[in-house]
Amino acid sequence: MVGSLPCLGGAEEAALLASVRQGGEPRRAAFAVVYRNLREPILALGLHLTGRLTDAEDVLQETFLLVYRALPGFRGEARLSTWVFQIALRVGLQLRGRRRNHAEVDPETPAPRDTEAALIARDEAARLRAAVADLPAEHRAVLALFAVEGLGHRAIAEVLGVPEGTVWSRLHTARRRLGEVMGRR
Repeated sequence: MVGSLPCLGGAEEAALLASVRQGGEPRRAAFAVVYRNLREPILALGLHLTGRLTDAEDVLQETFLLVYRALPGFRGEARLSTWVFQIALRVGLQLRGRRRNHAEVDPETPAPRDTEAALIARDEAARLRAAVADLPAEHRAVLALFAVEGLGHRAIAEVLGVPEGTVWSRLHTARRRLGEVMGRR
């Protein structure tokens, strides 16, 4: 669903949590459902927070390791998907903070037969990735949740634990900064 977090229905989420509390095989099966439903969005979020596929995979792995360990203690004060996104966001920002060169992205070596237009487009994409990498963490997170995950302002506010107006402000600032960087020649 565009504009909101991917989630399970209330009854389905309650049944999953009951299975988790049983432990053993029911817990593993419930975790597998959570993983299947949230794997791709968490990987995409990790990619846009870190700029590198290998780091995004690390975010995915560490997030779900933390989720598996903490799931029995999940109290259900927020939706399960919100809780998992909060963990992934924290993991992604911590990983990004540990990297020395925040602007480093996966290299893209052009093929010998690439046209000039393709090379220009690749250069523009690299400039955009570098500009996003230079954004402060709070702006990058809002931009990733909005532009990549397609979350609405309310859902982003829920994940970040900030007022909805703060989400609007951070998104506006991120867009303005990117526009300034990309507008320069």
